[in-house]
Amino acid sequence: MPQRRVITGRSQEPRQRFAEELRTLRTGSGTSLRALGERLGWDWSLFGKMEKGETLGSPEVVQALDTHYGTPGLLLALWELAAGDHTQFRERYRRYMALEAEAVSLWHFAVSVLPGLLQTPGYAREVLAAGGLKGKELEQQVEARMGRRELLEGEAAPPFRTILSEAVLLAPLRDVGEWRAQLEYVAEVAERPGVTMQVLPLSAGLHGLMNATVMFLRLASGSTVAYTENGYRGDLIEENAPVERLQRAYDAMRDLALSPAESRKFVLATLEEVLCDP
Repeated sequence: MPQRRVITGRSQEPRQRFAEELRTLRTGSGTSLRALGERLGWDWSLFGKMEKGETLGSPEVVQALDTHYGTPGLLLALWELAAGDHTQFRERYRRYMALEAEAVSLWHFAVSVLPGLLQTPGYAREVLAAGGLKGKELEQQVEARMGRRELLEGEAAPPFRTILSEAVLLAPLRDVGEWRAQLEYVAEVAERPGVTMQVLPLSAGLHGLMNATVMFLRLASGSTVAYTENGYRGDLIEENAPVERLQRAYDAMRDLALSPAESRKFVLATLEEVLCDP
């Protein structure tokens, strides 16, 4: 069967194709990014990121662009294809990792699993194995995760705040010895000058971040991005409005959490129970 001939010369990858169409339409109309932002009422930098493939934007933004360019439904259809392309999640995570390494401060909420920055090798191995990894790939990922912990080490480490749902501390590892080592490590890291750890008790009830782990990164530019994650996918969020909503939910939840001192006592009490377990 003959190979399919590419007619347009444009990318066949949905996310990249969407970005290319956005650039083509804007440059073809002779409009600058700033002018586009002024006409549609969004920050012009958002359109720049969309054209670079760094973010997809929201359906509302894409619909506004369809109206502006006189392409009813075209851009929204391309957006839907890009949003449904599962290969993009790996790319988003790579971009998130690059941003994490550059962040000047980080704050985090763990709904069910300890954050990678606080995991021991034993914890990381069991969590990753539960996700289906095994053999050489599993060991490579464990090693990579341990390398991330260097971010919180040394005098130049950025400030890091984490709020751990009590559920995180109620889900032990199968290996009791590894679980003890993990709790000891959490208690040790919580004592570092730039680290603030709080525990959100289950008695706090429902809150706005019940369904996802979230990490906020403050960048050197002064902007903040968020990365949300559940058991199946992760999303890098760079648009101001959704990041702001997540921050408000985080702040409201933080008011329900134990103080850092009380939280450390909570972790030590959990560790003591493990040590006393026959």
